[in-house]
Amino acid sequence: MVILIAIILICVLLAIGVSVPLAFGGVLILLAYTGGYDVSGFFATGHWKMNSVILLAIPLFIMAGDIMQRGKIAKPIVEIAELMFGHLRGGLTAASVVASAMFGAISGSGAATLTCIGSIIMPHLRKARYPAGISGALVISASPLGLLIPPSGAQLLYAWVGQLNVLECFLATVVPGLILMTLLIIVNFVILRKDTEILVTEVPERFFRALAGKTAIATPAILMPLIILGGIYGGIMTPTEAAGVAVIYAIPVGFFVYRGLTLKTFYESLKHSAITIGVVMVMIFTVLIASRFLIFEDIPGLAEDLIYSISDNPIMIFLMLNLVMLLIGMLMDDISGIILSASLLLPIAVGAGMDPIHFAAVLGVNLGMGNITPPTAPLLYLGSQVTDVPVRQLIWPTLIFIVFAWLPTLLITTFIPGIALWLPNMFFGS
Repeated sequence: MVILIAIILICVLLAIGVSVPLAFGGVLILLAYTGGYDVSGFFATGHWKMNSVILLAIPLFIMAGDIMQRGKIAKPIVEIAELMFGHLRGGLTAASVVASAMFGAISGSGAATLTCIGSIIMPHLRKARYPAGISGALVISASPLGLLIPPSGAQLLYAWVGQLNVLECFLATVVPGLILMTLLIIVNFVILRKDTEILVTEVPERFFRALAGKTAIATPAILMPLIILGGIYGGIMTPTEAAGVAVIYAIPVGFFVYRGLTLKTFYESLKHSAITIGVVMVMIFTVLIASRFLIFEDIPGLAEDLIYSISDNPIMIFLMLNLVMLLIGMLMDDISGIILSASLLLPIAVGAGMDPIHFAAVLGVNLGMGNITPPTAPLLYLGSQVTDVPVRQLIWPTLIFIVFAWLPTLLITTFIPGIALWLPNMFFGS
């Protein structure tokens, strides 16, 4: 009974906007004083679980992403995308999707991708007379590509919680990410194809020469994910070492290549990263202990019994799991959602016949979609601030992109396992 009250209280606190660490921490205090638990064992377990080398990659990737954002490393990527698509009606918004995918591969974070790409591309979109609501909604809808295009901090956490191969989890989300990117671009062109107010750019006479020049400028930025992923998949670096290399690489590139970093902005980046890392680590700790409470009370077993009492059809079970993950994504950030979902839902998914690596892709798409789905939608409200577009103008266009791009990607990823397992099987065998 106490656990049920605790679960309801967590949902209420998250729904009214209380931060994840405070919501879970407050409920843990309630359980400690009213549930008759010896919480010392849970805290010891949480401390032991967090004493992990692979978990060190999370703060390093956060730091690398912040340095890249302030170092203007994404700007040449946006310029390449503009050159390729700017002559088409709807081309600049399509460019924002491609840029989000490319920067997502560098930062590994949906929020970082939205903040960086949104702040760069939105002035260009306004100048070209793109509809504010549609363009802002597309930038927001594309930002969770940072959760799907590796290296992804969320997938690293999933592998850590589920004790799975990090590289296989990285690879599982690549094809779903590319499918989502393609669908977002198609829907974008369909919506904007008859908007005659949009200004388009002329194709340069020497297009390929201009493209080669832009690519040369962007090469240091593009090399970053190649170095990281090449080092990981080549067996040269562990994910944690790769995250450290990302930080070391981003600093000179930001200072001397793109010159977005100064001593002042570098200090601000370190300060902001330290605050973010502190919040994330406390969040991981509290969510981890809360998940231990739920496992101790066999909540996953009870949830499994409840699901099977409704239906034992694997298709229905997968649909119900998707609904639960979507709700978690609507209430929580990607990191908290990954930890809770991996702890509670992974056993149910595996019991229903889903491969845990396949579940990594399904979970990534679900949480990304939940992060932009009203009424809570953490990335939607952040996107309103970044794009300077009121939320009321963003809701309906965002729902269009969810229905016609995110939802088909989710269904394809869920019910065609080969979409997620193709690359992992290619690299690691079936």
